[in-house]
Amino acid sequence: MSLVLDPAAQDLLFREARTANTFTDEPVTDEQVQAIYDLVKYGPTAFNQSPLRITLVRSPEARERLVQHMAEGNRPKTAAAPLVAILSADNEFHEELPQLFPHFPQAKDAFFSERPAREDAALLNAALQAAYFIVGVRAAGLAAGPMTGLDFEGVRKEFLDDDHTPLMVVNIGRPGPDAWFPRSPRLSYEQVVTTV
Repeated sequence: MSLVLDPAAQDLLFREARTANTFTDEPVTDEQVQAIYDLVKYGPTAFNQSPLRITLVRSPEARERLVQHMAEGNRPKTAAAPLVAILSADNEFHEELPQLFPHFPQAKDAFFSERPAREDAALLNAALQAAYFIVGVRAAGLAAGPMTGLDFEGVRKEFLDDDHTPLMVVNIGRPGPDAWFPRSPRLSYEQVVTTV
């Protein structure tokens, strides 16, 4: 059985897509980022909670502040990427549930009145949305360089607040020279899938 998605789109989003390590200096516009978000916002989350928040780091001053919180090997990539996004989980996402889950507005208090429950839900569902975001960047014809090698608490203090948990930093742009490491192996279907 074949997939419905065109093979070229499959390649763009998955088979040929890689984590970029270098980028050209071609800018990434706000319009491109909005188009990415307007696509990926439809990816499912539990209760449609949509806890992902995106902080675009555009100014040279903010970029310099961010670079200081990146792991040593990630600093040059983050310093040179045309655009950098900090992806975080909003631990107060439940405040939006009456709008986002209108057929059961009581979900806000029934399931998410306690902060630990919100943090767990926000982390899981924002991670899902972060994956959608990376695929959306690829759908825009751009390359993504997601990284978790960073000082999470430093990034939170520098750019966010106590209600947001940083998940990753994503460098975004057109791939530059020698952008790709060789593709690493993947597990086979038989190694991953079990039928019970």
